[in-house]
Amino acid sequence: MTTLPVSEIFGPTWQGEGPYAGTRTGFVRLGLCNLSCEWCDTPYTWDWSRFDQAAEVAELPIAKIHAQLDAMAVPAVCLSGGEPLLQWHRLPDLLDPRWSWHVETNGTIPPPPWWGEKVTHTSVSPKINTRDKLSKRINPRALRAWSELARAGRACFKFVCSELADLDRVAELVDELDLDDRDVWIMPLGTNVTQLVHHHAALAQGIEDYGWNTTTRLHILLWGQERAR
Repeated sequence: MTTLPVSEIFGPTWQGEGPYAGTRTGFVRLGLCNLSCEWCDTPYTWDWSRFDQAAEVAELPIAKIHAQLDAMAVPAVCLSGGEPLLQWHRLPDLLDPRWSWHVETNGTIPPPPWWGEKVTHTSVSPKINTRDKLSKRINPRALRAWSELARAGRACFKFVCSELADLDRVAELVDELDLDDRDVWIMPLGTNVTQLVHHHAALAQGIEDYGWNTTTRLHILLWGQERAR
């Protein structure tokens, strides 16, 4: 019986970020992460210095996960974390074709060969401005593999930014990976409405100048940091 380390399952709700924002969606959030972003809005999935792992993450059978998704009656499911690709070897049984699967990843782990067959869309979010060492948070080999999926229309790159200097770092990576500007999305850092709107306003002109897409965080605008809606 295949299980997964689940932090929370919730919905029906809407995707809050990126090109599918506003889409009716169910969420499966897995626990555990290989990074430690200081501004992470889901530290309860990995920061065991502040949270109790036994209370926050439970190994659930995939059949039980599917049953909860069935009850939501949603067309799409977003698999998030934490870092879901840490469980890549256990994911094929989860990715049932009854749903359109969308995955959020930090891009440090390359997609397995079967990924494009089972996952409709992947939002790849390299961390350009966190405390982790560059060699830990940016894996060029993995990002090149994700960029191939972006060129095939199966992925986008979403960068969390708070200041104009962050956009210059994004531009360097966009050039290095030869990304199409249409596949680049800039999302402002913000865990509350005031912070989110402030950063978005500060970034807007720079995003426009670079010719990239932008996204807000719909769930923050609606519910702030309230969990599991």
